[in-house]
Amino acid sequence: MSRLTEWLWPQRAPGGEQRAMTLDELALALAGPRTATGRRVSTEGALQQVTVLACVRLIAESVGMLPMVLYQRLEPRGKERASAHPLYPLLHDQSNPELTAAELREIMAGHIALWGNAYCEIEFDGAGRRRALWPLRPDRMTVEVNDANERVYSYQLPSGEVASLPRYRVWHVQGWGTDGYVGKSPIALARESIGLSMATEEFGARFFGNDSRPGGILRTPGKLSDDAAKRMKHRWEEAHGGLSNAHRVAVLEEGLEWQAIGIPPEDAQFLETRKFQEAQICQVYRVPPHMIGITERSTSWGTGIEQQGIGFVTFTLMPYLVRFAQTVGRDLLTPAERRTLFAEFLTEALERGDLKARYDAYNVGRQGGWLSVNDIREKENMNPVDGGDTYLQPLNMTELGDDGAAPEASEAQGANDGEG
Repeated sequence: MSRLTEWLWPQRAPGGEQRAMTLDELALALAGPRTATGRRVSTEGALQQVTVLACVRLIAESVGMLPMVLYQRLEPRGKERASAHPLYPLLHDQSNPELTAAELREIMAGHIALWGNAYCEIEFDGAGRRRALWPLRPDRMTVEVNDANERVYSYQLPSGEVASLPRYRVWHVQGWGTDGYVGKSPIALARESIGLSMATEEFGARFFGNDSRPGGILRTPGKLSDDAAKRMKHRWEEAHGGLSNAHRVAVLEEGLEWQAIGIPPEDAQFLETRKFQEAQICQVYRVPPHMIGITERSTSWGTGIEQQGIGFVTFTLMPYLVRFAQTVGRDLLTPAERRTLFAEFLTEALERGDLKARYDAYNVGRQGGWLSVNDIREKENMNPVDGGDTYLQPLNMTELGDDGAAPEASEAQGANDGEG
């Protein structure tokens, strides 16, 4: 049973009798555990923290934009697109009548970044072929292992009922975990850090909402009655509280004196704390700060912006892409199909350098003989041309013989020996 199911279903009191969960208890449970700062951090509530939102969106949208292709292996080597297979359009074009393949991947990658797991229900047609892929919310899913050591998926429907899904009907992409069955939520693991970041944001909002001034007291040499003190406090807050009343002139009468109390933000290192928490959240998601608009710390990652972008593909996105591709083979292909079919992402769009660097690399490949004109045009999203499939071979390169010497040289040497 999932946590959400446990919250919504009737609770069992200590005496054994059942009771319904109150609205206050439900709201408390959905808000997530309380952190040391006093803030409650839930998985989706963490998206209110702008750095978390930016990191999750960057990862999800990057995975969504990369094409996913189903390939057929060729003998003895090589591959070609398996566009005739019924799974190809589900991965590359349209996953179901409501979602494109890019939208589905974006949702699933976002689920992994938040909950550590992504699930899809596999819909079959009457002939047993995969017809659609439907995303499922991870917070409504429970994964258990039965006596036969098989995974059993239980999903809570919007009606409150729980549906049991057999293993063959679920595409499960899990993030990093420790038990081999489900991934761990990055939000849950970094809850204290995110809670501190949310607390500093709330502090800043309250600070600026109070005319950018810390709390204070109004002092008077005389003694005020309770009603007079309340009335004076109300008038002061009404006249000087909030951004709309910022920088208004205060007139103090009857010997009143304003005295600020509390720690000013600069003394509490408010800005430094916010910057540190931003960097920590970037570390959790392995996102270069400049890619979410934090340019001040971009050089602290020790390399250039372009290399950081390539590193983002290699060390941040690639674990997602490999998990997606390999679980396609496990969950969406039959054992017989796995021997000849496999899925792969096209990452060239994110790995391309600047124009000069690309053209220099193409020139090396063309002159070296492993790229044709049409190979290059395809990488640049251009149509092929007639005669563009030929490969060049440098004149100073030739095939080696069995003894490591060039065949032509061996034959020439043999002829010379015969003449002698």
